[in-house]
Amino acid sequence: MKRTWPFRPGAVLNAGTRPSRRLRLVLLTLATILVVATLTRFPFWTLQELRSFDFLSTLHDPTPPADSPIVVAIDEPSLAEINMQWPWPRDIHARLIEALRAAGARAIGLDIIFAEPSTPEGDAALAASLGPDVVLAGDESVIVTPQAEQLVRTTPLPAFSEAGAVTGLASISLSGDGIFRDLPRYEDGFARQIARVASHPSGLPAGEWMIQSYGPARSYPTVSYYQALDPQAFLPEGFFRDRVVIVGLSLQNAPEINHGGADAFATPYTVHTGRLVAGVEIQATIFDNIVHASAIRRAGAPVVLIGIALAAILAAGTVWRSTRWQTAVIALGAALGFAAISFLLIRHAQLFASPLGPALAFAGIAVGQAAFDYADERRNRKQITRAFSQYLSPALVERLARDPSQLRLGGERRTLSILFCDVRGFTTIAETMKDDPEQLTTLINRLLTPLSDIVLGHGGTIDKYIGDCLMAFWNAPLDDEDHANHAVAAAIDMLARMETLNVELKREAAERGSVYHQLKIGIGINTGECVVGNMGSSQRFDYSVLGDAVNLASRLEGASKNYGVPLLIGEGTAMLADRFSVLELDRITVKGRTTASPVFTALAGVPEEALTQHRRLMAAREAGMLVATDPLFDQLLAALPALSPYYAIVRAERAAGTA
Repeated sequence: MKRTWPFRPGAVLNAGTRPSRRLRLVLLTLATILVVATLTRFPFWTLQELRSFDFLSTLHDPTPPADSPIVVAIDEPSLAEINMQWPWPRDIHARLIEALRAAGARAIGLDIIFAEPSTPEGDAALAASLGPDVVLAGDESVIVTPQAEQLVRTTPLPAFSEAGAVTGLASISLSGDGIFRDLPRYEDGFARQIARVASHPSGLPAGEWMIQSYGPARSYPTVSYYQALDPQAFLPEGFFRDRVVIVGLSLQNAPEINHGGADAFATPYTVHTGRLVAGVEIQATIFDNIVHASAIRRAGAPVVLIGIALAAILAAGTVWRSTRWQTAVIALGAALGFAAISFLLIRHAQLFASPLGPALAFAGIAVGQAAFDYADERRNRKQITRAFSQYLSPALVERLARDPSQLRLGGERRTLSILFCDVRGFTTIAETMKDDPEQLTTLINRLLTPLSDIVLGHGGTIDKYIGDCLMAFWNAPLDDEDHANHAVAAAIDMLARMETLNVELKREAAERGSVYHQLKIGIGINTGECVVGNMGSSQRFDYSVLGDAVNLASRLEGASKNYGVPLLIGEGTAMLADRFSVLELDRITVKGRTTASPVFTALAGVPEEALTQHRRLMAAREAGMLVATDPLFDQLLAALPALSPYYAIVRAERAAGTA
């Protein structure tokens, strides 16, 4: 009955022969690139990329330029000082324009829409103060009805335009999450018109641009409206000289004024501060983005795809050979690296390439391959457990499953202790039971089961069963520094188990009234260098051992019956089995060998005096001075009854004069 491994460990564990893993990794890489590239086309993904822009574009952001606009805020202190209900009379705005012009302002923008008439006196005063250095805000909105969508432009009163004031659309567009990020594309936009009036040409080419923030709310130089009405009293001399001034609502508490909102919006900085930014500051930001060409262009689809592909290839290279716990650290480091690259592109190339796609591609491949490797490892462990559970003890199987690298595959040289166990007279027993093969099979199983359990219990590996013969070895596939002692201990326990088994079989035979077949075994153990590994063909193979030491162990098992002892061990085992009493029995030349080999047996707990007497008997025998009447025979028969058959054989030889 020859056993073979249920699987070929080398095909699973040898990293050098895993083309399927690499092919799967290539397919995973291509699939990841395709999936991530597709995700970038969905609105929800675009929203996440915009949020990453919010975070990165506001990290260590620049401060407003030295010539940035000055904000004149219609704020809480101004409402309190002027002490009038909003909207204020327009003659107040006329006074402000005249005060700013007198203070040397280069251009004045009023982020206030004067689309409806007020009092004739107020409108006249405002019109009189206007000129080509003033930009008034307009608005553009879409009115949706069940019948159609209508675009409506709201502009200042014609009288104000006729007075020389320039109109600029102050409308801004918000992203899907209500955050202001995109530079308005109106050619007559409010900030763009102010730049023209101030003779600051735009440095931005046409196209879609994202806003570069210059800080959170109140980052721009800001004064209250009432202070700008009388700059000589409240502000340093020359504060407004040759500067662009933008006037608008900038309320700290953002109350509702009249029926309109507070003209405040969420910007990328809201993610950090949680505060809205006044519309007048947003117009100042737009102005600086246009004049200083600091706006940020969003990367196009080809750049995004290249970034995703490069990240995927980098990830594949990282896990090409294996994945381990460090892979998670590398993936995290890669995500931070992509974020850093995106930040540097924003700062130094004015280009936003979201790090989310590359980070997801890298993580997807790393996590995906790690999951595949984990599944492979789990499968390998199950295969190893299933394959070796019949041959190794559970503890050794668990060690091997935890660390499959301990299973060195292919043929390798190792020093092993090999055990052969055979049933004496089994042919005769089988012949008497030829009419009852089921009972014979049951008997063999009753014999081999406990013997196998003992081998596994002592850390041995069962090589094969050959009929009624069991072959096992120690020190492979796992290291066992004390393999000789473990092999001898197993043999002694096997012999002890035979005694209890025979008692059970005798009792059962008596109960059934059947013939009792006493079972006896012979065991041979030898230690030496062997070749261990997968032996056989690519279709059928066996994890087994080859070598002269194996042949000698088999011969020792067969020769044990000639010495009347159930256990014979070779010289290599005798030298290493230091936990037992080892007694030399003879020097023999076994079949297939040309040199004589000493043979030994091993017993547990032999008194030192008995060992000394045995050595004296062996020395006398070797010197040719041993006689059948030597009192040493009687002394040893009393001291070592387990070797009485052996001493009887030696005494008979001496009596016959054949030795």
